[in-house]
Amino acid sequence: MKNLGFSWFFCLMIWVSLNCLVSCQKPGVVNVGAVFTFDSVIGRVAKAAMEAAISDINATPTILNETRLNLIEADANCNAFLGSIEAYQVIEREVVAFIGPQSSSIAHMISEIANGLQVPLVSYAATDPSLSAKQFPFFVRTVQSDSYQMNAMASLVDFYGWKEVIAIYVDNDYGRNGISALNDELNRRMAKAFYKLPLPVRFTQHDIVAVLNQSRLLGPRVYIVHVDPDPGLRIFATAEKLQMMSSNYVWFATDWLSATIDSFAPMNRTALSVLQGVVGLRQHIPESNQTKDFLSRWKKMQQQGLVKSELNTYGLCAYDTVWTVARSIDKFIDDGNNFTFSLSVKLNDSKTTQMHLGKLKVFDGGAILLDDILNTSFSGLTGPVRFNSDRNIGTSGYDVINIDKMADHIVGFWSNTFGFSVSPPETLQGTKNRHSEIEQKLGKVAWPGGKTKAPRGWVIADDERLLRIGVPYRASFVDFVTKLNGSHKIAGYCIDVFTEALKFVPYNVPYKFELFGDGQSNPNYGQLVQRVADDVFDAAVGDIAIVKNRTKVVDFSQPYITTGLVIVAPIHNTKSSAWVFLKPFTADMWCMTAGGFFIIAFVIWILEHRVNDAFRGPPRRQLVTMFMFSFSTLFKTNQEVTVSTLGRLVMVVWLFLLMVITSSYTANLTSILTVQQLSSPITGVESLIGNSWPIGYQVGSFAYGYLSDNLNIQRSRLVKLHSPEEYETALRLGPDNGGVAAIVDELSYVELFLSKRTDFGIIGQPFTKSGWGFAFQRDSPLAVDMSTAILKLSETGKLQEIHAKWFCKMGCPGERRGKSEPNQLHLVSFWGLYLLCGLITLVALLIFILRMVRQYARYRRRQLKLCRPSSSVQTTTRCSQVLFNFFDFIDEKEEAIKKMFMQCEINPVPETPTTTTSTAT
Repeated sequence: MKNLGFSWFFCLMIWVSLNCLVSCQKPGVVNVGAVFTFDSVIGRVAKAAMEAAISDINATPTILNETRLNLIEADANCNAFLGSIEAYQVIEREVVAFIGPQSSSIAHMISEIANGLQVPLVSYAATDPSLSAKQFPFFVRTVQSDSYQMNAMASLVDFYGWKEVIAIYVDNDYGRNGISALNDELNRRMAKAFYKLPLPVRFTQHDIVAVLNQSRLLGPRVYIVHVDPDPGLRIFATAEKLQMMSSNYVWFATDWLSATIDSFAPMNRTALSVLQGVVGLRQHIPESNQTKDFLSRWKKMQQQGLVKSELNTYGLCAYDTVWTVARSIDKFIDDGNNFTFSLSVKLNDSKTTQMHLGKLKVFDGGAILLDDILNTSFSGLTGPVRFNSDRNIGTSGYDVINIDKMADHIVGFWSNTFGFSVSPPETLQGTKNRHSEIEQKLGKVAWPGGKTKAPRGWVIADDERLLRIGVPYRASFVDFVTKLNGSHKIAGYCIDVFTEALKFVPYNVPYKFELFGDGQSNPNYGQLVQRVADDVFDAAVGDIAIVKNRTKVVDFSQPYITTGLVIVAPIHNTKSSAWVFLKPFTADMWCMTAGGFFIIAFVIWILEHRVNDAFRGPPRRQLVTMFMFSFSTLFKTNQEVTVSTLGRLVMVVWLFLLMVITSSYTANLTSILTVQQLSSPITGVESLIGNSWPIGYQVGSFAYGYLSDNLNIQRSRLVKLHSPEEYETALRLGPDNGGVAAIVDELSYVELFLSKRTDFGIIGQPFTKSGWGFAFQRDSPLAVDMSTAILKLSETGKLQEIHAKWFCKMGCPGERRGKSEPNQLHLVSFWGLYLLCGLITLVALLIFILRMVRQYARYRRRQLKLCRPSSSVQTTTRCSQVLFNFFDFIDEKEEAIKKMFMQCEINPVPETPTTTTSTAT
């Protein structure tokens, strides 16, 4: 019994020892599968890079010691079906991880296989953003997702301010999902239009031509190309042949282009000539010694004939991917895990014996190895290799490249943290997040055509797609716009304004006019505007009123003419007013004339007081004489005559002014008394609303809707009229004889109607304020440019010239208002004459004053010199006393002053010694 127990214990120890030996023994070889397209831009580089990584890993003793990593490669031949078959064949060889594929479409299918068999799938080139961790938990990506790339592309479009974009893409998972992400990013940036033009997966030259010709019918000229790498650059070569690489176009490309041109050999760089001005993105690779050493090694491999292609960023990603898998396997082994596989119960139970699915085994440690991959962190050729929560590698941003003169130049960098900058993102790490629109910066870009100024990025129309302009085919008031009889030419005031304004638009706008209406009656302008909103027309040109309901569906230009609804009605004679004699002059003219009489009266009195006895005597007499003389000049009945020379000069100028004034007054008063004054029983829009009279309106005008909807006038009262002749007939018949009491229409039409008719007039003021403008589709940039052009037309006077050309052939029609005053004479018509008279009067007055001052000074000197002052007279006097003496001197008659001078000279006072006191004589 004792021996039996010992035997059992000995067997147990042997079993435990054997298990420990098995679990501690490292595998000699670990298989890793790689499914990709060998003969492709990315595949050629990735194959050499992965094989170099396998060689480095197996030669490095610090990783996978005593275990060799075996890479099993399979060619997918750019086909999802063939790629799936190759993946099944690789899995049969018990691989612990998949590397690749490069195609997003193949990645979708292989991800399903990887999920079922729990084999981690690590891709270095499948950028489809729909390959999510939630749908494919075993899918890991060591390349940046297109969701980041499309964020960068949308930021690039927004950086230059373009809002309309055309995307050309390959119609597969990679193309569709990438463009969908771009659409989302553009919508976040308030893009106005995004046109998507797909190409077949295996597109031909014919497909490219068809898509490019289709794009030329659209307005935008900003293109984003998102296709698989194409060594032939067929899209750009075709665009150049179609003359679509000119300065009017903008071409962007995702990183497929940088991967393509980076793989070109130096002797093939001449192919870049078709890419002049193209801007693209390239995955940013931070500079490091490790990367430089690998580039040197790649050059040596080329010299040895091991590789034929140049290295691109996908090759660096493939190299790092192999190292990521190797480090994860090394940790998996170090943690004591075994590589074991078991048969799938579901596959064994399914009736798929002919497909041999029963041979497929599930990797038991797949979930553990996946966690090791996601926790991997090291510094690779592409920079830090770490995975985020979406199981994508942390983004390092993109280089913004510009192809100019057959070479690619880095003009800036983009990162999700800092946006655009001219410094690499890694140099900005540690600084404050400065992602703001103001601080975004890129270097100088050479655009297609060689220009450094960013193109406009859109065209309104071109020679293949003319701008469709709807024009109302009017039957009345044809001076505004209509089709000329016997020709297809469209002419009119509105057409001339439009064509002249186009000359100020800074780009060419090919267009064609399309008539709207039958020419028998005026069309409905609301329907014309709606045609623009419905994309039947691109714009509408004509006498289109800018009203509220129309601005909701289209954009209008700046009004080129101001108008509004007015009332026109018959006018009758009225009796003259008792104060009609005041109407020839305006109030300021009357005031100026009356002031002139007072000024002349005062000046003549000053000039004549010393020499003319008629202007002397008691103050009351002088005041009456002064004003009687002034006002009598008006009737030429003055008894007094001027004696002084200065007085006569002033009177000559004053009488000339009076002659002109009285002649003008007489003529204007005669005109007022003979011309019939205008009046009407209608006083304004209130009188129309308060009565039941019929009201006429122009057919097709918005006046009908305004009167019925806004003013609540019964529609039964509204009578539609088609022409100026019908206007006249209806107004002459009146409301009692089948006509209308008044017509409500826009001021411009009414002015033209009244220019040849005198029996009608405008009553009151316009009761709406509006204008005419050109209608464009919503958000059309031409609406803004045409508004600027119309302002320039107005500033240069060209707008007024066009108006005069059409409506001032026999004199411009003026507004004739009911209750308006006749034309009056304004002061501005005579200000020159009044100025002349005032200057001469002022000069005469100054001369007189200067003479008086000189004479008084002379008189005082002689008085002091010849006449000894008495003891009671002081030699110095105050200023006020001097002024009083001066005014007394002026008041003296001229003859008295002369006698005073003579008396001082005849009876001088003998001189006395200076020491004696003077005595009065």
